[in-house]
Amino acid sequence: QVQLVESGGGLAQPGGSLRLSCGGSGFPFSLNVMRWYRQAPGKERELVASISTLGGRIIYADSVKGRFTISRDNAKNTMYLQMNNLKPEDTAVYYCNAPQKNYWGQGTQVTVSS
Repeated sequence: QVQLVESGGGLAQPGGSLRLSCGGSGFPFSLNVMRWYRQAPGKERELVASISTLGGRIIYADSVKGRFTISRDNAKNTMYLQMNNLKPEDTAVYYCNAPQKNYWGQGTQVTVSS
């Protein structure tokens, strides 16, 4: 059974930090490109960051460059998103995705508010 499970969301103040995790099981995690997406209320889901199988190729949305860092630990079948200097416009449900198989997690809520 394929599973992608996100964790680490919550409430943060502007300028604060959160670290999201995405654990994968039931498929060859290390052989799959992994991505973080987010969807804010009333908006379309958007790509936040993407990481290749060994981490050598990383892409960020312009809106998060310099603030967010995507990484992965294939030995733990886990992907991370370190989010620093958070802004209210980062408020969204964050999803992890394995695009080659179109697997999605259930999402984790991130709220940035004072």
